[in-house]
Amino acid sequence: MIREPVAVALHLDERKLGAQEFKRLSDRAGLIRERRIKREQARENFGKPGRDVRGFGGVMSGFLQRAGWLPHMQIAALTEDWASIVGDVLAAHTRVERLADGVLTISTESPAWTQQVQFLRPQILEKVRKTLTGLTVDDVRVMGPQAHGPGMRKRLYVQHNMRPPRER
Repeated sequence: MIREPVAVALHLDERKLGAQEFKRLSDRAGLIRERRIKREQARENFGKPGRDVRGFGGVMSGFLQRAGWLPHMQIAALTEDWASIVGDVLAAHTRVERLADGVLTISTESPAWTQQVQFLRPQILEKVRKTLTGLTVDDVRVMGPQAHGPGMRKRLYVQHNMRPPRER
């Protein structure tokens, strides 16, 4: 069984085969040479000032964004900087509970503060949106303790009647 040459079977020009193969090897050698030069430069410049193009914060923010942790970090920043966002007085009587589906939930320590924060919802929403860019906050929900009801009555009963014997 006689086979024809590969160049004939694939309809290749035999005069160009050598040049094409040489070009491929030459390009690869150029890449290898560039990598070797970059490696040597990296070794020489290691630890020198101005070597890093990006700062540590830029590298970390890129990493957090790729890993999907950025929203969690922004919520943590919101919780930590709550006093700077809403003010010291309001922060002393409120706290961030959660952010789910674009709804920021704030809890208050008394019904009076719940009502006060209800009036400030638009300003709080605007300030949070301005402070945390990239985080979706569509609404602010305010929750306060129950002023009346069986849970509150039971808690008050326990607080007033179930003291240790030496305090009575």
